[in-house]
Amino acid sequence: MSQKETHHFQAEIQQLLNIVIHSLYTDKEIFIRELISNAADACEKLRFNQSSGKAIQQPEIAPGIAVTTDEKAGTITIADTGIGMTYGELVENLGTIAHSGTKAFLKQIAEDKKPDVGLIGQFGVGFYSAFMVAKKVTVWSRSFAPEEQGWEWVSEGMGGYEISPAADLPRGTKITLELKDDAKDFDKESTVERIIQRYSSFVPFPIELNGKRLNTVQAIWARNKNEIKEEEYNEFYTYIGHDHDKPLFRLHFTADAPLAIQALLFVPARNFETLGMGRMDSEVNLYCRKILIQAKAKGLFPDWLRFLKGVVDSEDLPLNISRETMQDTSLMQKLNKVLTSRFLKFLDEQSERDAESYEKFYEEYQRFLKEGVVMDFTHKEALGKLLRYESSTLDKGRRTSLADYVKRMPSDQKEIYCLLAANRAAAEASPYFEVFRERKWEVLFLYDAWDEFVMEHLHTFEGKTLRLAEKADLNLSAKKDGALSEDAAKELAKWLKETLGGKVGEVRVSQRLVESPGVVVDADKFMTSSMRRIMKAMKQEGKEGGPELPAAKHDFEINPAHPIIARLDAMRQKDATLAGSVAEQLLDNARVAAGLLEDPWAMLTRLNSLLEKVLTRE
Repeated sequence: MSQKETHHFQAEIQQLLNIVIHSLYTDKEIFIRELISNAADACEKLRFNQSSGKAIQQPEIAPGIAVTTDEKAGTITIADTGIGMTYGELVENLGTIAHSGTKAFLKQIAEDKKPDVGLIGQFGVGFYSAFMVAKKVTVWSRSFAPEEQGWEWVSEGMGGYEISPAADLPRGTKITLELKDDAKDFDKESTVERIIQRYSSFVPFPIELNGKRLNTVQAIWARNKNEIKEEEYNEFYTYIGHDHDKPLFRLHFTADAPLAIQALLFVPARNFETLGMGRMDSEVNLYCRKILIQAKAKGLFPDWLRFLKGVVDSEDLPLNISRETMQDTSLMQKLNKVLTSRFLKFLDEQSERDAESYEKFYEEYQRFLKEGVVMDFTHKEALGKLLRYESSTLDKGRRTSLADYVKRMPSDQKEIYCLLAANRAAAEASPYFEVFRERKWEVLFLYDAWDEFVMEHLHTFEGKTLRLAEKADLNLSAKKDGALSEDAAKELAKWLKETLGGKVGEVRVSQRLVESPGVVVDADKFMTSSMRRIMKAMKQEGKEGGPELPAAKHDFEINPAHPIIARLDAMRQKDATLAGSVAEQLLDNARVAAGLLEDPWAMLTRLNSLLEKVLTRE
């Protein structure tokens, strides 16, 4: 053909162009992403044909991409030295529905009733995004095949296009956009550089903007990890994580099923939330074939993994949704599940392989894991394996896993026991710990106020119920010498109830105390003393318009073998008034031990009075 030909777009292409041209979609800059993505595909196809031994037009020219801006002319040009197109391919690819996803795109637009070209490239029709900003598009292309000539394709959008021969073209494709008046910003070098750096930094072919190379960092997640040096990983992390410290952990993996995934994830050395920098947002970016689809992608990971940084590249991205609703799709949910499960498996492996590094990780990020146990039912079991706590059988500072605790349990122990306390000294001095120490049963010491809710939500581990020590129904193995008789102890308990009145629920003889004279236990089978403290601190108790906590009603258990209890029994028969004051003091002492005393002044006044009486007797 030697003359110019005029073609009309097929009806579907006209409909597509009408949507694109009149789209209200504000993120018009994605046309650069799409055209560079097409250029990268053309370069990849050339490389494939070259490696298969086919003859190539201008074999000395390496595949690459060049972008040129011209503010004076109001144009932007994107050229590649890739595979190029023949006359037939230009007509097929740019003028008909052919093998493109035009029909699928139009179908989805009709179903959504919302023009949105955010993922236009995923339908194979990304070229048409150029018409969002261009009043005229000119394409020059010459196929890689040595016998093919060059062609010029020109369109102003809706009517159709003209195609004519073009002599002396180099191999590849060049697209020039004459920009609309409201899109002149795209002829500025600074604007285009920002967009390329945002979306196309990891395109595997050189991208030059007005002669300056832009993409200098490789998409190392797509390389074989055995070929990547440690320095390359660290440089990449610094680039994408904006953090000059080396990461604590790195996970680089590829999966083919159930989804095609290439991922490179990093755990920063520091938890930035504890540094006073506020709540973190996820910094894992979502790519498709090295082209950015969504920065800081929401929905890729659960919120409790928001400390991760890195990239996820998947060829299975959804074709039927915009980026704004991507996290709501079933495919994103599958991605989330696969990625989260793989990362949790990695942490479990690291805890076995490198306990010291895992300890550092746990010190920084334990709150996130605990948040996951409470909030994420799907991964609760896997998260339970990652928890670590100090234990009554280990030296101070050493932590154990729940799995190792279970391995050490004696055959007659059926539950995993935990004790919430401010620190180890408080835990070991707690009256709730005495029966366990006597039985030589291991207890996990929980120092974080969150831990009680964590254990409540985890509930079981490897078939063993997690039980808080104060709720444990345990008795001492043998009666202690010097204890009150059973009848005397019951009579004393009855008297204490009458004396203390509404200050306590029940008063009963304890079967689990060794060194303490008494202990308070919340009468509520589910509410614990620490939980009540937390809820009060959260201002939920008595909050206007919200549910009020029921008034605390604690049972009081007495140790019939303790000398104070024995002497109190004798005193009540001689000096009921003094015995009553002692009884109240014993109750308050038990409340102090449980962290439940709300009015220390009344206790101090009584204590001073008791001291005065003791000193007077001297």
